[in-house]
Amino acid sequence: MSSKTIGIYIHIPFCRSKCSYCDFYSLAGREDRMDDYQKALSRHIRETAPQARGYGVDTVYFGGGTPSYYGEKRLRELLALVRKQFRLTRDAEITVEVNPDSVTRRDLIRLRRAGVNRVSMGMQSALGEELQSVGRPHDHSQTCRAVEDVRSAKIHNLSLDLIYGLPGQTMEDWRASVEEAIRLAPEHLSCYGLKVEPGTPLCARVAAGEVLPDDDLQADCYLWAVKRLEEAGYHQYEISNFAKRGFQSRHNMKYWMGREYLGFGPGAHSDFGGCRYSFQRDLEGYIAGVESGGAILDQMENIPQRERCGEYLMLRLRTTRGIEEWEYRRKYFMNFDPLSARLAEFEQRGWARRVDRRWRLTPEGFLLSNRLIGDLMELQENETLEDMLDKARKGQIPPKEQE
Repeated sequence: MSSKTIGIYIHIPFCRSKCSYCDFYSLAGREDRMDDYQKALSRHIRETAPQARGYGVDTVYFGGGTPSYYGEKRLRELLALVRKQFRLTRDAEITVEVNPDSVTRRDLIRLRRAGVNRVSMGMQSALGEELQSVGRPHDHSQTCRAVEDVRSAKIHNLSLDLIYGLPGQTMEDWRASVEEAIRLAPEHLSCYGLKVEPGTPLCARVAAGEVLPDDDLQADCYLWAVKRLEEAGYHQYEISNFAKRGFQSRHNMKYWMGREYLGFGPGAHSDFGGCRYSFQRDLEGYIAGVESGGAILDQMENIPQRERCGEYLMLRLRTTRGIEEWEYRRKYFMNFDPLSARLAEFEQRGWARRVDRRWRLTPEGFLLSNRLIGDLMELQENETLEDMLDKARKGQIPPKEQE
């Protein structure tokens, strides 16, 4: 039996209400299209499954939108279809995103019996004023109740999301939310800095003069959380993600480690068979396209192995695993020396650290990750194929690099 594995992402684009900061493809007030969407999604999964023969599916992720608002019955139907159409591994990680206001203990019990073993919950804050400021449809008492329901349903892998940089938030407010999240004892925590995305209501508010916590305060919030969560037993493994030992998100690690996955639904992305593609962010277009056999693709590109070296830097340096010289040389036939020299400069500034043979960014480096990774990728682009071939002809590439 083949050891090749893929992840499956299923996008549920329905929400009870749209948060003011949200730029994901999601829709409020379209409950009337849920049944037709379910039919289209099911058909798309059945039609795609034959392409993945020989693969085991070891992660399934229902994201959104708000999957819990879509209803546990529909989610169970989709999971049963995935189980029928694909070879689901015995230890597969199966995650459902939920909001505290749209999930019940009964829902969670039924989902767990269907195979769901991980829940990702949008807590975002423990303070009512902050939740209201960005249009979250729940209060903290509902979060506490939902966490109790997760445990009562015998689901033993819970992740909570938190946001720093919310309107009016102080360092004391952020600390209070983090401490409350620790008290709730999830196995995993995701801590995201608020981003003002173009076209969102929050963007319009900022353009009209609303002032958000500045970059310095956001940086202080982030660095404090990294230290506090480590003390509490949550080890950082990616820029925004922290977990108790053994509870890293296996599905998200597929993205960061450059592994294969299939996505379904409007706005969903896939990386499979050397090809990356995404589907149009249009519910009606997706439903009509699947049902009629019409076009639903938004973008598609074939990416040769050697051209993935930029992704290797961009994605791996998001993680605490980082990058390794000979891993890079063997896989992409590229010279690591310019990167090593620049990383040594970053190390002197406290932005990177070398552990054994691996380079990783520090928490301070993670704060500057876009800039630092962009700098490394620019160096990488200057290392042309012609340069490498010339070095190979002159015997300047060590034997390991030629393997």
